[in-house]
Amino acid sequence: MKRRLHRTGAMILSLGLCAAMALFGASSANADGVRDSEWWLESSGITKAWEVSKGQGVKVAVIDTGIDTSHPDLVDVVAGGKDVSGAGAADGSKPLGNLPEHGTLVATLLAGRGNNSVEIDGARAEAEAQQIAYDRAVQSAEAAGETPPEKPEPIEVPAPGPGPDGVVGVAPEAELLSVSLWMGTENPAGTSVEDQVPAAVIWAVDNGARVINMSLGSTRPEWPVSWDRAFKYAEDHDVVVVAAAGNRAGGMNQVGAPATIPGVLTVAGIDREGKASVDSSTEGISIGVAAPAEPLVGGLPDGGYADWSGTSGAAPLVSGVAAMIRAKYPEMKAPQVINRILYTARDAGKPGVDNLYGHGILDAYSALTADVPMVAQNPMNTITEWIRVHRRSAKPSTSPSLDPGVSTETSDIAPIAAPQPQAPLEEGKVLQPVLVLGFGALLLFTIVGGSTHYVRSARTKRRAEAATVGSVASLKLEEPGGERDIFDDLPESGPRH
Repeated sequence: MKRRLHRTGAMILSLGLCAAMALFGASSANADGVRDSEWWLESSGITKAWEVSKGQGVKVAVIDTGIDTSHPDLVDVVAGGKDVSGAGAADGSKPLGNLPEHGTLVATLLAGRGNNSVEIDGARAEAEAQQIAYDRAVQSAEAAGETPPEKPEPIEVPAPGPGPDGVVGVAPEAELLSVSLWMGTENPAGTSVEDQVPAAVIWAVDNGARVINMSLGSTRPEWPVSWDRAFKYAEDHDVVVVAAAGNRAGGMNQVGAPATIPGVLTVAGIDREGKASVDSSTEGISIGVAAPAEPLVGGLPDGGYADWSGTSGAAPLVSGVAAMIRAKYPEMKAPQVINRILYTARDAGKPGVDNLYGHGILDAYSALTADVPMVAQNPMNTITEWIRVHRRSAKPSTSPSLDPGVSTETSDIAPIAAPQPQAPLEEGKVLQPVLVLGFGALLLFTIVGGSTHYVRSARTKRRAEAATVGSVASLKLEEPGGERDIFDDLPESGPRH
């Protein structure tokens, strides 16, 4: 039975190419509402996986719009946080921007613990009824001149905490770090997304995150040079980074950064029938795995719930499984954690790896229990190697660089001696220079034109091959220009009433 609304409000939200919509706040719903809507817990093997691990003690950083830590499903879940936008609360607990609910929705899906609000309400009602009955008994005894009855033992009202109501996340025993960004509109504090994202990643790594969830994305595959060092920092410190692939409904026809960064585990979305979602997903060669993206339900700031959809919700499901693996196998390195998720995914679409499902559909129980072979490196490739190949310095340096995107390699090609000048002939002093210069210019024009045509043809061929059969690590991305659309989706329907 759905409970009475405590508040009603509406807010129109829009971002980039996303459609505008209204969201209404709602009070907590009971187990036969919100909890029973979490169909993915069974279909993705999560409920069965809880027999093995619930992510106990693993810190997961949610780099998003901030998490409302007062939500009843997140009591004692958020262990710390940081605002890198300059516009939020210092601990990242203030929802920001034109999608302030986004971070809370993500957090509840990842590590929500549900709530005991029905138990609390029942205990309060029982305590109130007991008090009324006692007061009446006292009045009746006094009116009859009798001794009033003894006061009964008070009924204890439990403190807010985990329970059978509300949203339970994939890793309900994990701890969250809330790292808040300002995205989608101009930051009133003036800090750009290009600066916020690397600051968020580095802070998360330095504060103990073993998994980082990034349910955000751009409409371009490129990323700023400023992000290189941060993602290499995460890779060097053995952190699993999970990112949403993006949504067609949000204007993304291909995977955008940071989901294109080598080493990142990119998550596509499926519907309840296990098919690639038309609106709530996208496609690309960097997709690693697919997870439920529609329909979803999550927590809103101030204690409400909303139906929503998108790879923003699919990513935290995968991040939660990564946290469970890291809790079960605390010594396992990040590449092996990612490989477990990919190796055990249920094949979907075309046989093998494809651009819609990646390696297949998430299977949490198999990822925790299957016999998976070791891998030499991250199956999603490595940002370190990509930087070495694509961010070469024009001038070699003999000292270590503070920027990992600057190569310190030196050339080992032996120089060729220049030809010795020859004395000019005496005959035809005027005609000879003219002929030499004329034929020299023609020869130079022919060489330059032919070389340009060859380089352009080779570059076009390489890009076409990389786009069809290559890996994201083989793509050479240019620097982006213009505005960046950093969110990948909007919730697609209103809240729970």
